Amino acid sequence: MEKDRLLLARSQFISRVSEPVLDCLLDKLLEQGVVNDDEMQSARAKTGANKARDVIDTVRRKGTEASSVLISALCEVDPYLSRVLTLR
Repeated sequence: MEKDRLLLARSQFISRVSEPVLDCLLDKLLEQGVVNDDEMQSARAKTGANKARDVIDTVRRKGTEASSVLISALCEVDPYLSRVLTLR
């Protein structure tokens, strides 16, 4: 299941994802209705690892469909990282 895949990739995602990629992922998650404005603003207020942790944990809690959206968005925005995390 996608949320299990995200859980397995969580620590690597947190340590490797860049701020610009996180911002782009947040935009895509908002467009797809996975996160709402409040969740997006809350994540944007954080930096670095805390921001990455907030994004991945928020999406994981929302289940498989939300996790699939994040995985697809990551594959599109940062194909290299998605391969390193074996999310492709």
